[in-house]
Amino acid sequence: MVLAVFGLTLDSAKTYASIGVVLLLVAAFVAAWLMKTLVQKLLVFVLFAALAFAVWTQRTALQDCADLVRTNLELSTTVVTGAEDECTFFGVSVSIPAPTVS
Repeated sequence: MVLAVFGLTLDSAKTYASIGVVLLLVAAFVAAWLMKTLVQKLLVFVLFAALAFAVWTQRTALQDCADLVRTNLELSTTVVTGAEDECTFFGVSVSIPAPTVS
C-alpha cells in the first residue's frame, strides 16, 4: 500500500484556505436558503460556519508558524533542516520557503 503525501507551499495553502472559507460561507447561506425547516437551516448553517472558522484558524496558525520559521531562518547563520522549517495545515506538511536576501 502506497500513501501519497501532498506537499503544499505556504502561498498555496493560504490561498486554498481563503477560498475554502468563502466557499463554506456561501454554502452555508445557500443551504439555509434551500432548507425548509428552521431547525435544518440552523444546524446546517452552524455546521458550515464552524467548518469555515476551523479553516480560518488553521490558516492563521499556519501564517504564525511561517513567520516564526522565517524569523528563525533570518537569525540563524546556517539553515537547519527538520521540524523547525515545516508547518502543518490540517495535518498536511507545508514547506516554508527560505527568505530571499535583497
